[in-house]
Formats: sequence, C-alpha cells, structure tokens
Amino acid sequence: MWIRSGCALLASLTIAAVGASSALANGTGGVSVVEPAKPVSATATTPTVHAPVTAKTSNVAYRGPVYEKSATGEVVPFVAPSTTTGTAASVSTGGAATGEAAGGVATSIPGELTVGDGMTSATGPTARPELLVPGNTARFVDGLAAAPEGAPAAIQQIIWAGNELIGLPYIYGGGHGSFVSPGYDCSGTVSFALHGANLLAAPEDSSEMEALGAHGLGRWVTIFANGGHAYMTVAGLRLDTSPAEDPSDLEGPRWRPLRQTNAGFVVRHPVGL
Repeated sequence: MWIRSGCALLASLTIAAVGASSALANGTGGVSVVEPAKPVSATATTPTVHAPVTAKTSNVAYRGPVYEKSATGEVVPFVAPSTTTGTAASVSTGGAATGEAAGGVATSIPGELTVGDGMTSATGPTARPELLVPGNTARFVDGLAAAPEGAPAAIQQIIWAGNELIGLPYIYGGGHGSFVSPGYDCSGTVSFALHGANLLAAPEDSSEMEALGAHGLGRWVTIFANGGHAYMTVAGLRLDTSPAEDPSDLEGPRWRPLRQTNAGFVVRHPVGL
C-alpha cells in the first residue's frame, strides 16, 4: 500500500517538474500555462412533433386560413368553390349544413369528391389543389386534406397524394397490380399515398404492412395494419377506406376523423417520420 502511494507521489512530483520546466522554457516565469476552456456551443434541437392518432370527437371543423401551392411553387390564398353538395357529409367535418365555414371555407364534401355522379375521373387518381394550412396539424378543407406548412415535404406529399384518390370507389385489390387504378382497397390507398412521397416502390397488402418501416408511432405518420385491414394517420387526420367512426358514412378512400382507439392493429411508421 505504501509503495503504491509512493509511486503516486513520485509521479505527481515528476509531472509538476515537467510542467514547471516547460513554463520556464516558454518564458512564463515558472507558471504553467493553462489552456483556456473552449466555449461549448449550444446544440440546435428540433422540437419533436407527436401527431395525434386518436381523438375523442369526430369533429374536424376548421376556421383558419387556407392556402394553395400553385404550379409555379407560389403559396397563394385558396378560394373554395362557391357551391357544394353532399350536405350529409358535412357532419363529418363538424361544419354547418350550408357547407360554408367562417371565412368562406367550404366544410361539406363537394359532389365530385363523393362516389358516383360528379366524379372528375372514372379511370384513376385525379390532381387536386395542393392545400396548405399554418402549423403542424393537417386540416379538413372542402372534402380534402390541407397539409401543415410546418411538416416535412414528405408529409405534405403523402397528404396531397391521398387527396388524388378522394371520390374513387372501394375496389378489392385496387391499387395492387398498379399504383394507377379506377378504385382502391385499404392497403392500396395507403400504398398510393406513401408512393406519392417516394416512400414505397411497390404496393403492399395489409399483411406486408405489418412489417413496413419501423415499429411504433411515428412523429408525423403512423400506419395501422393487420391481416384484414390497413389505414394510416397523417399529421392528425386519418386516411382510410372504412367509414368506422366517421359520421359521413361514405365508402372508398378518403380523409376521416381520428378513431377513439386503434386496438387490434400492428403499429408501424416510415423511418424518420
């Protein structure tokens, strides 16, 4: 024990002597130069956004400003259609039966976005306005989903791709032989929207989606899948072919209120989102 203490003492004296010699050699008067501590730079952190995946109410009414991304990339105020039909669908938005919300934003679903007469395309996806709203939450506007301006570009692309399917019917197996189809089933719908953001190279069925991406809830998008069904939530809205917990009771791919529970499904999300 004494030997170890002696060694330690000897080592300390040797280090001190070396330090003093260095200081004298550098003309510091025998005082060891101590390097100043480098300032620690603050690490920039990005706030984690946890998009909700459940809601106690099916009311998705929105009264705020809505913008549209033009073909040239400009963001301009969105002008909603002056007339809307399908007043029964307005229940799902929590809006007035007249179809007009404050600020002139339509809240009922126009006829062209419901299955049947009025569809703008009977052969497949249809280009829709690329809608934007402030903040980090997607909003239901005139039958379509408006992407949050604060979301990553991939999330905005998922939402805008999902809008292209609104108004098409549910077809079992639709969207699996090709991303372009006259109708879509549940997993075909999810596949198309993910493909719109270059997150999926080929359509997957609901069983395959049980292993898609990473496990658990995503920051922006969450996929719910089992052997018989699949849907996903994106920035606070649900893209689903099932009208479960949607007062509109409309079939086919469309944006819907969040469910109160997502029990019975495997929970996945695209890596990083």
